[in-house]
Amino acid sequence: MSVATSPAIATEGLQIRYGDTTALSDLDLSVPASSSLAVIGPNGSGKSSLLGALAGIVEPAAGSVSLAGGAPALVLQATNVDDALPLTVRDAVSLARYPALGVFRRFRSRDNEAVDGALTRMQIEHLASRQLNRLSGGQRQRVLIAQGLAQQADVLLLDEPMTGVDVTSRAVILDAVDEEVAAGRTVLMTTHSFEDAARCDAVLLLDTAPIAIGPAATVLTKERLREVFGPSLLGAGGAFFGDHHHES
Repeated sequence: MSVATSPAIATEGLQIRYGDTTALSDLDLSVPASSSLAVIGPNGSGKSSLLGALAGIVEPAAGSVSLAGGAPALVLQATNVDDALPLTVRDAVSLARYPALGVFRRFRSRDNEAVDGALTRMQIEHLASRQLNRLSGGQRQRVLIAQGLAQQADVLLLDEPMTGVDVTSRAVILDAVDEEVAAGRTVLMTTHSFEDAARCDAVLLLDTAPIAIGPAATVLTKERLREVFGPSLLGAGGAFFGDHHHES
């Protein structure tokens, strides 16, 4: 007999407003544990608002949000990093462990192991003593994702993790997403890339309200994408322009 399990991420009737502006409305979402969900949509479609609500930093105007486990790991874009911060790469990744430290706030062996493992998985262990503000955009993005991995949360939230990264960094990040799912965790990432979205177990097409959710083959259709992004997205003969080159 199968046993029903609660979803790792769930929203019901979620609505987010900023003053008189509705950023997100009518979102019912159920994401199983050990799976990945890509959230795709144009700028202003509510992707960042959704991440904020899931991370607990944006208050819903209506509806509910629930996540499995403790606080999720939220990874923002490297462009949001303050260049004035005097942090080494290892310091930045180590910050992920402080919420879980005991009363004496001292690193234990498991904390060091989590940091070391995250640095290795992002292939930046050789940069551990480098200042964060001396790194390239792609390297900094890997540092921030290593920070998210080091938190070892049940849910990992990624805000457009491929923006501004090179081919090598993109491959490393996508491998990390696959590894997190294989380890039983749940990953939700926002993206502008149809190719990256199609790698996930499910895709949510968003344009302030949900347009469609399900496997990429049923969500990323020409008709729906034309509806959300406009006819300029399609080239001659209805072919899509550029997949992962479509960044905005």
